[in-house]
Amino acid sequence: MARDYYEILGVSRGCSKEEIKRAYRRLARKYHPDVNKEPGAEDRFKEINRAYEVLSDDELRARYDRYGEAGLSGAAASGFQDFGGISSFADLFESFFTNFAGGGVGYTRSRQGPVRGDDLRFDLKLEFLEAIFGGEKQIRISHLETCPVCGGSGAKPGMGMKACPTCGGIGQVRRATRTPFGNFTQVSTCPTCGGTGQVLEEPCHHCHGEGLVQTTKKLRINIPAGVDSGTRLRVAGEGDAGRRGGPPGDLYVYLFVEPDPDFQRDGLTIFSEVRVSYLQAILGAKVSVPTVDSKAGLEEEAELIIPPGSQPGTVLTLEGKGVPRLGNPAVRGDHKITLVVEIPTRLSPEERELLLRLAELQGERTNKRDGFLSGLLRGLAQMPGHREREEE
Repeated sequence: MARDYYEILGVSRGCSKEEIKRAYRRLARKYHPDVNKEPGAEDRFKEINRAYEVLSDDELRARYDRYGEAGLSGAAASGFQDFGGISSFADLFESFFTNFAGGGVGYTRSRQGPVRGDDLRFDLKLEFLEAIFGGEKQIRISHLETCPVCGGSGAKPGMGMKACPTCGGIGQVRRATRTPFGNFTQVSTCPTCGGTGQVLEEPCHHCHGEGLVQTTKKLRINIPAGVDSGTRLRVAGEGDAGRRGGPPGDLYVYLFVEPDPDFQRDGLTIFSEVRVSYLQAILGAKVSVPTVDSKAGLEEEAELIIPPGSQPGTVLTLEGKGVPRLGNPAVRGDHKITLVVEIPTRLSPEERELLLRLAELQGERTNKRDGFLSGLLRGLAQMPGHREREEE
């Protein structure tokens, strides 16, 4: 039975990609066949490579977490792969050690192959309604593109590459040091060619030999309905261009939604308040209330029925007037509306007379405020944003 890949690397299932990378490098340094000559070290190293190859790839890791190794369908072949630029022990050696003791042992660097471009991040602010209903946004990004003059080679048109004069095309330089314990050879990356073993005959004047140029461009981003702060959108191929014919990286757009003065949001549910008079709360009423649809100009305000005898803080629901579900906008949440009952601070003589007559019918003792009507008014007045009118 195959060992669990997380167990092989000694990490937990919820670990980050950085933790996986650190664990891999530690184990690869320990079990690389050029370092570890114990029986089984090579098989162990291949096992570590296989585990890292799967867990370092988001798609493969997701399939492995769900279906195990059966879900990989041979998507990645085990063996000595190029993981994060570590394709040989020479790379491992330079990543973890500063010096190497020995004499006359050469290592060939291989960094001339295609290199994928870097991924980029862009933070995008959205208005509240843009996040709910989606739409198209135009952004401006700065990224690296392949030089149009040299086609990414870095060489002046008509020119090519030549062997590095410093290392003779090996990609590494050695320095012998005599010590009381014998002769030691220090191996390091060639400072001239950076380990490639080749240099340009003459660099491109446009990109100065880099093969890439910094370019600013406009992009149109499709924002799906129902996104929220923290949502990440991937725009394939819009990161930095790859080197030496490598594929470009991706652009990741992180969304941040600005608050709205009228509405609050929790998942798919919209929350708001509506102010009604104490008479509407007592007798019931029909009132028009704004919704996200009406604020976006998609329809008229909704009609809200307030049942007779509604209490302050009562929450009424407009079904299907909330936020569309991300990925399935036909399904929407609800809009919940809290009643805020307003108490008048001044009464006309006619209004006061009518209230006194109502108090008499209810047997109220209004001067002590201990009856039904005065208690109701006092309760309404104690809601946030209101206070009861003082008895004259």
